Amino acid sequence: MSSTLLRVSPSELKIPYEVKRQRSCCMQLVNKTDKYVAFKVKTTNPRKYSVRHTCGILLPRSSCSVTVTMQAPKEVQLDYHCKDKFLVQSAVARDGATMRDFVPELFTRAPGRLIEEFKLRVVYIAANPPSPVPEEAEEEDAHAPPASDAMGSEAKMPSAFDAASGLRCIDSSGAKLSCSEGASVVSTLVGERVQKVNEKLEQDMELLREARSSQQGFSVMFVLFVFMSSVFIGHLMKHIKV
Repeated sequence: MSSTLLRVSPSELKIPYEVKRQRSCCMQLVNKTDKYVAFKVKTTNPRKYSVRHTCGILLPRSSCSVTVTMQAPKEVQLDYHCKDKFLVQSAVARDGATMRDFVPELFTRAPGRLIEEFKLRVVYIAANPPSPVPEEAEEEDAHAPPASDAMGSEAKMPSAFDAASGLRCIDSSGAKLSCSEGASVVSTLVGERVQKVNEKLEQDMELLREARSSQQGFSVMFVLFVFMSSVFIGHLMKHIKV
């Protein structure tokens, strides 16, 4: 409803609902005229709310704040539904009026007397709503690289050349590879050569087993062959050691 005497804000009273704790809210009254305006605040549940400045007289173009305090609730209310309402009545007072001139007859309807009413409903809200995440933080999280990518970047950092490997840790573009990549290449080459030697040794030992089964006096040569093979493998591992 539009008003010509007072501007009342906000349009509804939002009060935080918290068990066993009083909560308050405010409404602002502004005199829109060049006259003295008397006001009075009523509620449908006076036992539940206390109002500071239940009545008064506003000077021309002046304003005042009205504080509404809700008594501490005793029970938890899940749906925050409230049927309570407030009513602000306003009427024109004589010029220079004071609170001594404030009488109930000011709000009695009579011919030629303007009385306006403004209704406000009470709305319960959560006492401690969750704090929103700042937009800047969300944008930083959205543009941040995944953890796997970050770890991959660290793994790709260049490191010193490993001279003991006997291999140049460089790629096709001439850039140095990391120690982990160079060590991987050396380990692969060593593994291939050892595998070939083991395969050859197994073949020779298989032939010796067959010969030994046919000739019982061959044990000395078998021991000698195993010894020489061990020396050869040790010598090879010494030269290709990383």
